[in-house]
Amino acid sequence: MKRQVLLFLSVLSLSSVLGQVSYSIPEEMEIGSLVCNIAQDLGLDIKRLKSGRARIHSGDSAEYVELNRERGVLLIKERIDRETLCGETTPCALHSQMILENPMELFRITIEITDINDNAPSFESHEKRFEISESAVVGSKFVLEKAIDADIGTNDLQSYSLNPTNNFALKLENRADGSKKVEMVLQKPLDREQQEQIPLLLTALDGGQPRMSGTMQIIVNVLDVNDNAPVFTKPVYKATITENSPKRTSVITVSASDKDRGSNGEVSYTISNSKRRLSNLFHINGKSGEVILVGEIDYEKAKIFEIDIEAIDNGGLSDSSKILIDVTDVNDNSPQIKILSKSETVLEDSPESTVIAMLSVNDPDSERNGQVKCNINEDIPFKMQNTMSGIYSLATEFTLDREIASQYNVTVTCSDEGVPSLSSSVTLTLHISDVNDNAPVFERSSYEAYIVENNTPGLSIFTVKARDADWNQNARVSYILEDSSVNGVPVSSYVSVSADSGVIHAVRAFDYEQIKDFKFRVKAQDGGSPPLSSNVTVKLIIQDQNDNPPQVLYPVQTGGSVVAEMVPRTADVGYLVTKVVAVDVDSGQNAWLSYKLQKATDRALFEVGLQNGEIRTIRQVSDKDAVKQRLTVIVEDNGQPSRSATVIVNVAVADSFPEVLSEFTDFPHDKEYNDNLTFYLVLALAVVSFLFITCLVVIISVKIYRWRQSRILYHSNLPVIPYYPPRYSDTLGTGTLPHVYNYEVCRTTDSRKSDCKFGRAGSQNVLIMDPSSTGTMQRIQSEKSILDEPDSPLEVGFLAMLF
Repeated sequence: MKRQVLLFLSVLSLSSVLGQVSYSIPEEMEIGSLVCNIAQDLGLDIKRLKSGRARIHSGDSAEYVELNRERGVLLIKERIDRETLCGETTPCALHSQMILENPMELFRITIEITDINDNAPSFESHEKRFEISESAVVGSKFVLEKAIDADIGTNDLQSYSLNPTNNFALKLENRADGSKKVEMVLQKPLDREQQEQIPLLLTALDGGQPRMSGTMQIIVNVLDVNDNAPVFTKPVYKATITENSPKRTSVITVSASDKDRGSNGEVSYTISNSKRRLSNLFHINGKSGEVILVGEIDYEKAKIFEIDIEAIDNGGLSDSSKILIDVTDVNDNSPQIKILSKSETVLEDSPESTVIAMLSVNDPDSERNGQVKCNINEDIPFKMQNTMSGIYSLATEFTLDREIASQYNVTVTCSDEGVPSLSSSVTLTLHISDVNDNAPVFERSSYEAYIVENNTPGLSIFTVKARDADWNQNARVSYILEDSSVNGVPVSSYVSVSADSGVIHAVRAFDYEQIKDFKFRVKAQDGGSPPLSSNVTVKLIIQDQNDNPPQVLYPVQTGGSVVAEMVPRTADVGYLVTKVVAVDVDSGQNAWLSYKLQKATDRALFEVGLQNGEIRTIRQVSDKDAVKQRLTVIVEDNGQPSRSATVIVNVAVADSFPEVLSEFTDFPHDKEYNDNLTFYLVLALAVVSFLFITCLVVIISVKIYRWRQSRILYHSNLPVIPYYPPRYSDTLGTGTLPHVYNYEVCRTTDSRKSDCKFGRAGSQNVLIMDPSSTGTMQRIQSEKSILDEPDSPLEVGFLAMLF
C-alpha cells in the first residue's frame, strides 16, 4: 500500500512560530507502522524535539498516532478503522498538534485516512418475500432492500445483479445523494398456475480490488388480483426537529393511497434500511404513517437526516418516498478549554509579549452558539492572544515586578455567543521568579554613633541595617567597610563591620583628646549576580571621659628649688598673693576646675578663689604672723569620678629681703628620702653657698648700674607686650582660666646692656629675667615705683637665687 505525504508550512508573525503538515495514510495499518518523518518534514533537529519536550496533542479524539522523539517520526499507536472514525464523512482526517517548549512552538498535523476495501456489501435481511398478484401488469415495480457498504468511493457499493431474469429485471435509479434506488420490474406476466413461487438472488457488488459482494434471497409468491400499487402524496417530505428533543416527539406524518379495495387497498408503512441505522432514532407507525423520535438527536453528530420510507399494500405492491429532517442547533455545549502548554515560573524581567501558556478552546455548537471569546481577569499584567482558530496564547502585557506580586492566579474565561451564553473557565497559577533588580537600601540616609573614650577593643558600637526588596540569595545583604583614612591612618584600624549583621565594632581604644569624631562609609552589597550595592555615611562621635587630671601651669613645681611668693606685712584684706593656673585637657564638665585650700600654715590668713584659683589674704597681716607660710592647694575637675592635682605654694610674710633670708634658709623641701640622703644634703649646701656668693657680687654690680640709669628709665615710654606663663592657654573666659590677664614689659633705653623686664598684672608686678641674664623676679607693691625703691632689684634677685 503506497503512503502519500503532503507537506506545507506556514509561519505566523506571532510570539511563537507555527506550521502545518498534512499526510495521507490508508486505514488498518499495523501498530508501530511508520506514518512520516515529522522532524525532517518540519526541518527540525532531533535535539530540538528532545529539548523542547515535543509531544502530540489530539484534542478530544483518541490517540491513534504517537511521536518517537529519538527518531523524529510518527508511528501508528492504535488500529485505525476509517468507517468507525468517520463513517460517511469525507475526507476522513485526524487533526493533531505537535507542541514544543523553550521557546513555545506549535505545529498542526493533519493525517487523512484513506479507505481500503475491507467491507463487503451486506443486506440487513437475508431473505425478502413478495406476494405479487398474477394480474400484475408488465412494468410493475417492486422496491428492493438496498445493500450497505461501509466503505466509500470506489470501494463503496457499485452495482446490483438479479438472477434469474425470466420474469423480473433489475432497475437502478441514481439519487442526488449518490445512493441508488433498487427496484425489481416485472417484465413478463406471472402465471400462478405455472409457477406459484419464484426464487430470486439479489447480488450487490462494490468496486474494490478484489471486488466483494453480498446477497439476499428473494422469494416471490404469486397471488391473484392486486393490480394497483400504493402512491405517496409527496415524493419528498421535509421536517425540522430541535436537538435534544425528548423521545416520542412527533416529527412528521406521511400518507400513501391505494386504489384497490379491501385488503388489497390496505397500506402499511416501513422505514427502509440505510447505513445510518435510522430505525434506532426514528419509528414510523405502520398504519398511520406518523414518524416519531425514539432516540437522542445531537446536532454536533448529525445536522440532517434522510429517511427512506416505503408504503406496501396487502397485495405486495409498494411505493417509496423520502423524508428530509433538518436538525436545529441548541446552545447546549459550553466551550471546552484544554491547556496545551504552560510555564510554571516566569522571570520578572521577561520582555513584553512573552508567551506563558497555550490553550486550545473548542465549542462544538454551530454559528453564534459556537463562536467563542476568551478573556482573563483584570488588573494583571497579562493578555490573551488568538493565535489561530481555536488556539489562544497567554502572554505578558507589561513588565513584571516580583516585589509587587510574586504570584498570579490567572483565570481564563471563555464564553460563546449563544442565548443564553455558556462559559467555561480555568485558573492558571504563575510564579514570578526573582531577578536581582533592587539594590540594598539603608534605613537611614546617614548614621551618627557615639562611643565613650577608653573603650575596650572589640566593643559593639552601633548597627547599620539595610534591606533588599529582592528574594532569597538576591536579598542576602553583606556589609563592607569602604577604604578610607582618618588623619592618614586607614579607617579599618579604628572600626570594623560585621559582614552578616552590620554591627560596627571598635578595633582600638579611642582617646577623645586625640580624635573627637570621624566619618567612614559602609557599603551594603547583596548576593545577586551581578551584585548591587549602596553606601551610607556613619559619623562616629567620641565622648569624653574624665581620664585626665588637672595640670598645674603656675606656680611651676621644681624638685630642686623653692619658689616663694612675698607678702608685705602692710598688706590689706583681699591682697592678691598669687594665682594658681591649671588646665584640664578633658572637655565639658570634665574640664571645669575648682580650687580649694587643702592645707595651710595659718588657715585664717589666706583663702583660694573657688573658680579662679586666686590666693588672697582674708585678714590684715600682723607682726605675729610667721614669715614662712606653706599652702597646699588642691585643683579638682567636675568629672565623675573627679580627678585632682595638688600644688604647694610657699609664701614669705616680710617687708625686707634679709628677714626672709633668715627664715627660709632652713625651709623644708619635699624630697624623697633614700639611702643617699646625706650625699644630697652636702651637695645642696655647696651649691647654695656658691650661688649666694655669685649672686651677691652680681646684685651689687646691678645696683650701681641701675642707680645711674634711674632717671632715664623713669622718663621712658615702653610698649605693651603680653606675657603668658609656660603652657598657659588664655581662652577669653571660656576655658580653665575665667579671667583675662594683660602684662606689660619694660626695657631700658639701652637694651643691649640690660635684659631686665618688668611685668604688671592688676595689683602686682612680676619681674622676669631672660634665660641669658643673671637676674630673676620679685613681687612688689603696684603703688610703688621701681625708681622710688632702689633697693628692690637687689632684694628680688637675691631672694630668687635663694629659692
